[in-house]
Amino acid sequence: MNIFEKAVAFAMKAHEGQRRKDGGVYILHPLEDATIVGTMTDDLELLAAAVLHDTVEDTDTTLEEIEENFGPRVAELVSHETENKRPHLDPKDTWEIRKKESLEVLKNSPIESKMLWVGDKLSNMRSLTRGYDAIGELVFQRFNVTDPRKQCWYHGKVLEYTKELSHYPAYKEYKTLYKMVFSDYIQEED
Repeated sequence: MNIFEKAVAFAMKAHEGQRRKDGGVYILHPLEDATIVGTMTDDLELLAAAVLHDTVEDTDTTLEEIEENFGPRVAELVSHETENKRPHLDPKDTWEIRKKESLEVLKNSPIESKMLWVGDKLSNMRSLTRGYDAIGELVFQRFNVTDPRKQCWYHGKVLEYTKELSHYPAYKEYKTLYKMVFSDYIQEED
């Protein structure tokens, strides 16, 4: 079993029984993320990190466990995608600070981490677009922050900080979906 296959098995166990905000089976998101990243690289450690990207943030898995099972590089890549969720506070109250902290990490991350971010956010944007197509702006009620302008700001910053990937189809799709969902909120064209 290679490192990616081991990561898939690990992530499936870690996310067992979890659901996404749209009600979908959770594991499909990290698998989709890895599939998207796979359009940009065949680096198995990077693909492993893609499928593991939410294990520390959304399960009881620790970065130490990731490092022990997958090595320091995979653990470092996963750490770049892991927010400090501040579990003792209401997620609605910490959303903006968590996003700003994450964006600072993204801004200074290596290209491999930026690939993970594009994979993750494109997967999220695909889900958001499906919801938007089905129920319009009510889709934002699924999130901790329901103001579409704040969601627009966040995704716009992710696109800005990953623009060196703009030649990849995944980045182009992410940007297209962003413009479609947030067309009423985008302040300026880039």
